[in-house]
Amino acid sequence: MGYVAIKGGGQAIQGTKAVFDYLRARQGEGADPIQADTIENQLRLLHARVLSEGGVYHPRLASLAIKQAQGDTLEAAFILRAHRSTLPRLAETELLDTRNMRITRRISSAFKDIPGGQMLGATTDYHLRLMRMELLNESPQRFKAITGEWFDGLDIDEIPDTFPKVLDGLRAEGLLAPLDEQRATQTPFDITREPMIFPVPRSAALSTMARGEQGSLLAIAYSNMRGYGDVHPTVAELRVGYLPVMLPHPVTGKPMEIGEVEVTECEIVAMYESDEDGSKPVFTLGYGVCFGHNEVKAISMAILDRSLQNGMQHDPSNPSENPEFVLLHVDGVDSMGFCTHYKMPHYVTFQSDMDRLRTSQKKQSSVDGR
Repeated sequence: MGYVAIKGGGQAIQGTKAVFDYLRARQGEGADPIQADTIENQLRLLHARVLSEGGVYHPRLASLAIKQAQGDTLEAAFILRAHRSTLPRLAETELLDTRNMRITRRISSAFKDIPGGQMLGATTDYHLRLMRMELLNESPQRFKAITGEWFDGLDIDEIPDTFPKVLDGLRAEGLLAPLDEQRATQTPFDITREPMIFPVPRSAALSTMARGEQGSLLAIAYSNMRGYGDVHPTVAELRVGYLPVMLPHPVTGKPMEIGEVEVTECEIVAMYESDEDGSKPVFTLGYGVCFGHNEVKAISMAILDRSLQNGMQHDPSNPSENPEFVLLHVDGVDSMGFCTHYKMPHYVTFQSDMDRLRTSQKKQSSVDGR
């Protein structure tokens, strides 16, 4: 593919930066720039999406990327991921157990009553999609009073530190295959350092989808839900909360908590099939987890995880079961980059196309006697 130099290109590019910044600040002289904390808290679901797709847990830089990209989630994720590539890797965490998650939301559609109880948390699932016109002219006083009112009468001490897993009950009844402890100790595939050469292990698929673009994951998972697949999932448990991050102590080597990250985790139960030794049928599972509060992404990821496992056990019968189709098309930064590269100069290649077309037309005209 050929490209050519453009005279005056550097000056023009500087001009695009200036006008792009002008459009961000054109509210007027009295307008205040949006702050990183405002983006993180008032646009928290947008922020969580960029945090997840950027592939690095740094809330403040995710806010900066959103501000810099003026709300373009793909561009913001691109900026954040580009920054991640410049950072050194100092250590690796211990294997994290999501049973230790500090829960802010926890539901199950498989059971009405679950150990520890349903915890609806922050969601719009049960709201009417009506415009709240009062938010157009929300006063600062009313806005600041919201947090104080929410804590009124709330006994935080009554909230347990951890909640049991719904799947533990199914395993206890023998309805799920037991955990494979040997598989849990395997070194996960590092998609940031190793190229994906198919077939790839499940850890590579999960890592790719964890930082995949939410819309892409949803679209392919939706194709499975609508009939181009056979997963038919039930959400055993959906969790949102803060997961402690453990690193070895530099002196003693013992695991120590260095902070926490917000994650969304989804475990789905799908149709049953024979277990690995073929002795009895058990439910199959799909798993999804990603940074931030991203429920649609985690559910879509769990559906595709189950679908890809089906495709690995049998020949893929639809796109959502094909690892190459799914994993090479869900990364938003990759797909955006390929799409936007068509805006770059293609003068040489298009000139060649025109020359070939003119030559073909002349040959056809001579054959037709025109």
